Amino acid sequence: MTLIYYLAAAVAVISTAMVITRSNAVHALLYMIVSLLSLALIFFTLGAPFVAALEVIIYAGAIVVLFVFVIMMLNLGAEATARERRWLQPKAWIGPAILTAILFAEFLVVVATEPAATGAPAGVGVKRVGAALYGRYVLGVELAAMLLLAGLVGAFHLGRRVPSGDEEDES
Repeated sequence: MTLIYYLAAAVAVISTAMVITRSNAVHALLYMIVSLLSLALIFFTLGAPFVAALEVIIYAGAIVVLFVFVIMMLNLGAEATARERRWLQPKAWIGPAILTAILFAEFLVVVATEPAATGAPAGVGVKRVGAALYGRYVLGVELAAMLLLAGLVGAFHLGRRVPSGDEEDES
């Protein structure tokens, strides 16, 4: 189990370095997905399957989809379409595919072994996480919610178009 943990950590470090060093947003996004999946495997091997599932669902699912929509919104026409076709050549998928295959093999090994033989601590259930978040840490959860709300309002105000004087006269 320790070998799987360190191998997943190595994949996480390599894929995160690739996210930082890629100048192409699509390639960086592919490596980011691999990085988030490797973190989920690390959480799983540490005995936190709920946190691993949240990592996959929230980060590798929802936030990456948000990034894909941003990339799609920045599409600039025929030139951008031709550039995207060059980006999605099979050679762009080799690195993320290799790292993902390593993670998948590790995941199969972890799932195939008995929990008692792995030496991992007992899993934390959903009920315990909820009781901790809305019991002892309720102030932190509420502060995080207010911070996210402030970020959402700030992003809305920064991103909205302010009508010029000509547009107001036409309405």
